[in-house]
Amino acid sequence: MTEKTDTTVEVAHDPLRLAELLAIRLCHDLSGPLGTLMGVLELVADDPGMADEVLPIAGEVSTALGRRLRLFRAAWGGATASLSVAEFGALVEGAEARRYRFDLSGLDPTGRFSPAAARLALNVALLATEALPGGGTAALAGDPAGEVLVTLAGPRAAWPSGFAAYLGDASLAWQAMRDAEGVDASRGLQGWLTALIARSSGLRVAFLMAATTESAPPLLLSLGGG
Repeated sequence: MTEKTDTTVEVAHDPLRLAELLAIRLCHDLSGPLGTLMGVLELVADDPGMADEVLPIAGEVSTALGRRLRLFRAAWGGATASLSVAEFGALVEGAEARRYRFDLSGLDPTGRFSPAAARLALNVALLATEALPGGGTAALAGDPAGEVLVTLAGPRAAWPSGFAAYLGDASLAWQAMRDAEGVDASRGLQGWLTALIARSSGLRVAFLMAATTESAPPLLLSLGGG
């Protein structure tokens, strides 16, 4: 009986697999802007007369890349400090794109996210961008030191399949990571990682019953325990 339990734990929890998927995800997310930046610099090297026209593009890309790196470090680096709402907003700018935006106007501007709450909320923000494949808005409202409601609005808005199950049973998230294969293996990473961070932080993430049968019901973050 003991041997069976030990085997189950070993199969379900695979930190090396998590590290592999994080590396794949980082390479995927950063390769696009890095490729654009390198292309601009090569163009200027070949034709200096193009500098005035294309170097502003390089500046925009490098700024966006810097913002995204700061967001990843705060969300995934494990050393997040407490954040004011303004500081939180500056970080989530790294996840914004033409397709989707964050609305933080409903957050108490005087509130602060604890370190654990900040890390969880940043990962939920990253998850929200994946839940808006057709574009839209992710709105956060409430008290960063208490409860924050996350709502999605946009065509095809839907939280990742299985996310509710991962929140309820961390071993399912580990198993999904272990079973992921192919070039898109890291596609589900943010859902698995967010659920694991919620579990390890002791904070609660739960879906609320929606008035309609929408595929992206509100998500309630209980952040007071962090």
